[in-house]
Amino acid sequence: AVQPKSKKTLAKNGVKNIVVVEGVRTPFLQSGTSYADLMPHDLARAALQGLLNRTSVPQDVVDYIVYGTVIQEVKTSNVAREAALGAGFSDKTPAHTVTMACISSNQAMTTGVGMIAAGQCDIVVAGGVELMSDVPIRHSRKMRKTMLTLSRAKTLGQKLSLISKIRPDYFAPELPAVAEFSTSETMGHSADRLAAAFAISRLEQDEYALRSHTLAKKAQDGGLLVDVVPFKVPGKDTVTKDNGIRPSSMEQMGKLKPAFVKPYGTVTAANSSFLTDGASAVLLMSEEKALAMGYKPKAYLRDFVYVSQDPKDQLLLGPTYATPKVLEKAGLTMADIDVFEFHEAFAGQILANMKAMDSDWFAQNYMGRKSKVGAPPLEKFNNWGGSLSLGHPFGATGCRLVITAAHRLKKEGGQYGLVAACAAGGQ
Repeated sequence: AVQPKSKKTLAKNGVKNIVVVEGVRTPFLQSGTSYADLMPHDLARAALQGLLNRTSVPQDVVDYIVYGTVIQEVKTSNVAREAALGAGFSDKTPAHTVTMACISSNQAMTTGVGMIAAGQCDIVVAGGVELMSDVPIRHSRKMRKTMLTLSRAKTLGQKLSLISKIRPDYFAPELPAVAEFSTSETMGHSADRLAAAFAISRLEQDEYALRSHTLAKKAQDGGLLVDVVPFKVPGKDTVTKDNGIRPSSMEQMGKLKPAFVKPYGTVTAANSSFLTDGASAVLLMSEEKALAMGYKPKAYLRDFVYVSQDPKDQLLLGPTYATPKVLEKAGLTMADIDVFEFHEAFAGQILANMKAMDSDWFAQNYMGRKSKVGAPPLEKFNNWGGSLSLGHPFGATGCRLVITAAHRLKKEGGQYGLVAACAAGGQ
């Protein structure tokens, strides 16, 4: 994200400049609270309506809508389309849904960037949604096969024969897990091993988590989280703010037992992001179109890069690999960056990335680089809190990162912002 004030941001090589006009999100709530009875498209629709209300952009001028999500509700598998129709967009506006774990809405945004750059569209709405309060739980495979065969059985005898083969273990449900398919390891285990590999103590992780919650509370109380739009939950109250921000004390955090690797692990419920419900949406345009319509862009989307690594040992190190690449593409250095917004999956993951980025040895042995890129200075890093405190609806976080970076650049008088996130699959 780049504050639009430098001549360096003019279109290069005839490629269109792409701008963020506005971005909003529903309040991010801990799963099982006020959004518990909703469906994902309800939240996505609320974010889209919030974006329309704030920008007054006519629904029928939007060329395309892209949404990110991770754990799909089977009834609304293309949640982008269902939410768009519910929010009043033209039924002539195409919409599709992407999934890329915790960077799903990053992928939604960069898909929009690509469509505008290619001249396919002038105006794209990108966003993301996750409702962890209600995730699909499947019957066991044996039971699914029996039920499907049963639906095709013609005679009563055939049906009774199939039913007689059902055993008690057929009723054991398949629960979705935040685990790697390729390694069967939960992300929390990976975070614990990463923290151990980089010698990050429990104390350091708790201190970082406390920083996140403290800064988020300060930002919330100071009215800085202006991307949050109120949401009237049907049959309930209007929700106006994130409800997971809870600055604790080091003493209280220290009492928690390890959540994954027991008894010696250092990752706990207090220094991990929590299961969250929420949705986000951003309005992207070509600069030409935005100015023609009378909008003042919040930021330019200058460049982006995706990376992937070994999902076993380096699952959460994406930011370390991506940062030097994107800086080189944009012709910038770490010193040029005024605002850093990184996704906080775990405090240990953030601190491990900081150490890896600040290590010549890691750069030379793992990245094929001569020297380190350097760690972001903490005074420029996630200054309004992060996923540990604000919450992390998997599919929606990317848009929050980008719009927060844009708002911080304006508030802090900065020019360049850098957003990064790790994701399942080692991406």
